[in-house]
Amino acid sequence: MPNRLAKERSLYLRQHADNPVDWHPWGPEAFALARSTDRPLLVSVGYSSCHWCHVMARESFAQAWIADLMNRHFVCVKVDREELPEVDKLMMDAVQMVQGQGGWPLNCFCLPDGRPFFGGTYFPPEDRGGGLVPWPQLLMRVSDFYHRSKSELESNADAIAKNLVHLTRAPDADGTAPGRVQLLAAARDICSRHDDEHGGFGGAPKFPSPPTLGLLLAVRNTAAAAEERALGTRLDSALSMTLGAMARGGLYDQVGGGFHRYCIDRTWTVPHFEKMLYDNAQLLGVYAEAWARYRDPLHAAVCEETVGWLRREMALPDGLFASSLDADTDHHEGTTYVWTPTQLQEALGDEAEAFARAYGVTEKGNFEGASVLRLTPLPGLRDRLSKARSVLLAARGRRAQPARDDGPLVGWNALLASGLAKAAWIFGRQDWHTQAAGVAAAAHRALRARPGAPLTDHVWVAESLLAVASCAAWAGGPDADALRSDAVDVMHEARERFRDGHEKGWFLTEAAREDLAVRQKDWFDNATPAANSSLAHVLSALSVLEPEGGWREEFEEHAGAYGGACRNLPSGVAHALEAIVREATGIAIVKAAPGSDWEAFRQALLGDAATRPHALPWRPVHLVTDAANQGWQVCAGRTCLPPESSAERAAALL
Repeated sequence: MPNRLAKERSLYLRQHADNPVDWHPWGPEAFALARSTDRPLLVSVGYSSCHWCHVMARESFAQAWIADLMNRHFVCVKVDREELPEVDKLMMDAVQMVQGQGGWPLNCFCLPDGRPFFGGTYFPPEDRGGGLVPWPQLLMRVSDFYHRSKSELESNADAIAKNLVHLTRAPDADGTAPGRVQLLAAARDICSRHDDEHGGFGGAPKFPSPPTLGLLLAVRNTAAAAEERALGTRLDSALSMTLGAMARGGLYDQVGGGFHRYCIDRTWTVPHFEKMLYDNAQLLGVYAEAWARYRDPLHAAVCEETVGWLRREMALPDGLFASSLDADTDHHEGTTYVWTPTQLQEALGDEAEAFARAYGVTEKGNFEGASVLRLTPLPGLRDRLSKARSVLLAARGRRAQPARDDGPLVGWNALLASGLAKAAWIFGRQDWHTQAAGVAAAAHRALRARPGAPLTDHVWVAESLLAVASCAAWAGGPDADALRSDAVDVMHEARERFRDGHEKGWFLTEAAREDLAVRQKDWFDNATPAANSSLAHVLSALSVLEPEGGWREEFEEHAGAYGGACRNLPSGVAHALEAIVREATGIAIVKAAPGSDWEAFRQALLGDAATRPHALPWRPVHLVTDAANQGWQVCAGRTCLPPESSAERAAALL
């Protein structure tokens, strides 16, 4: 008989509805039961497309005898980290404090009031060596210790809570905002960690790290002085190598478009096969900006194919997009995506051998006897095999497909709207802008219908509304002033609910949340930008677009939280540092009368691969229709220049 998760909205929770574990969703019922029965909470966090979450579910949560141990000794709570990121953050930070590392599945043991005291990630059902305690044995140890030494666990939980409170403070903040010297030094520090052989930063596993790439692109557009040419060259090398390696490697779906979550190896060969909306949302903007700067046709192809994949496989009827595609197909990872020489021969016939050489498909394979496709970096090879890729996509469509999580997350859709609007302007795709506007509007409506939404949802929605508004005059709608007004309203509400009136930074959740042991702040970027990082971008934009709203003071106060982190851990706060870089160069506003030829301005500013084949500095631009302007007026930051007579002359100023 299904347990109480069967009626939950979250696909991840419903995936556990047939477990013999007496799962509870996160909420007051579970807390009350834990208090009344004097049992600790077992909070298990994961997400629907997580491979190892599925493994632990099959091995342990689906086994009646293990479920009996869990039910007798704990109040068991299932949490979807995508649905409740604030709960995930609390449990993850606690486990990382205890274990020195974290991940999913995340299993955290808490006192009945919700304070974490111990936890870990994946545990096997029996002893397999390697130092991992079997899950049944761990359950009995924790339960026994809880009843024998509760006071010690209380002290442990108090210590963890106090440390988590300490982590809410801005990391290494000294009250100063990073200046030019510090920001350039941060870029050098990040580049020193670049893998110059294979691209990416650090060793295996390798993640795409969009916030880091965004910062390096922003700094590259400022490193123009003679003494900075060496840094500029280093940035060009790191960006070109990493973006190319990701796009040609297994991280990118060479047949269907879109990026997987990360690669398990240093060479970007074998991915962890789930596809997440947030990765592709951010990388769409990164590759679009990289194309504007470097004019690499591979960057343009990645954007075109990623949008194609989103529309084909992720679009929902309500105008939003699904959250993810599972790593597994029929309980086995990657089978939808990999190929053997025989399969290529069946699909491509005479062209199979050439395709196998180009994409590294061998009899031995590189993943469990089959091959993840990797493109050989030879000029023109990708274009010559475009028809073959289409044939393989059709053939792959006849295979079993990974499950899709149709839960439309507000924040992730807002990230997509921002990336899509940026790519629309850069590539001159008004159809993309129309879709971005629809996604931003739907995300805004969903935010208004969700009273307990965290800060991330608010700032990402505000950012998406501003991104769509920035080029709405060129795309022919919607009304840019109305979009900016909606963004301001969202931020007024966020300021009231999340702002800390005593210390730097805004809280992730509102003060009224009684279900969280600690009210936290989100400082460090992960797979998505931290709430306070994205806040820096919105405050920066509003300080120029809405100068009377007090946003300038808010931005300057907020930027003062990052002086120490810029020196000591720049990669952890890269998205915030990007906002500071872009603000320092002056956020650009271009004003022109209604009916002005904005496409002529876009062409003069960005052009295409034929008219502008060489590297260009790139900066975000906000287009404003102003009936009082008889020409084209460029404003950078708070300084406006005299109107120009043509779109071309205005573009030249930028």
